[in-house]
Amino acid sequence: MSEPNVATADILVEDNPEESRYEARIGDRLLGIAEYELADESGPITFTHTEVLPDAEGHGVGGRLARAALDDVRERGLRLVAECEFIAAYLKRHHEYDDLVAD
Repeated sequence: MSEPNVATADILVEDNPEESRYEARIGDRLLGIAEYELADESGPITFTHTEVLPDAEGHGVGGRLARAALDDVRERGLRLVAECEFIAAYLKRHHEYDDLVAD
């Protein structure tokens, strides 16, 4: 099986509120998801699970997905809870998002 051609610059990350998840895609190809729970628009948003599809692993998809989701959380003025191990680990390495973490 050949390696997929995944360029992180081509990855589009969008919120899919109907599915309660952020989705990373190239075109119509789903590469990864970051699932969340959001009781109401005032938050906090709780990240519960992040997954990158096996054929897209190792190409920066997870980092691109986390960064875009957290940037969107900031733009929406929300606070977050990181129940998801991937998002929690990302936050430990990227202190520019410390202000988003709910107490």
